Amino acid sequence: MLLKILIVVLMLAVIVSLFSGLFFLIRDDGGRRRVVNSLAVRVALSVLLLAVILLALWQGGLDLNPTPYH
Repeated sequence: MLLKILIVVLMLAVIVSLFSGLFFLIRDDGGRRRVVNSLAVRVALSVLLLAVILLALWQGGLDLNPTPYH
């Protein structure tokens, strides 16, 4: 259960980073690097999320849905 909560929190963090980048893109006049930093944070969070999911699948913490075609 803790693993699924971690995955949801990471997904929400990626979404928050996405919208903060959009906000900075609209509001900033181009003199700051907040959009680039927001993109870097979003990419890092996405890589971390993918790593957590793959590690959980490898260790058996998550199960894939079985295919209905047997």
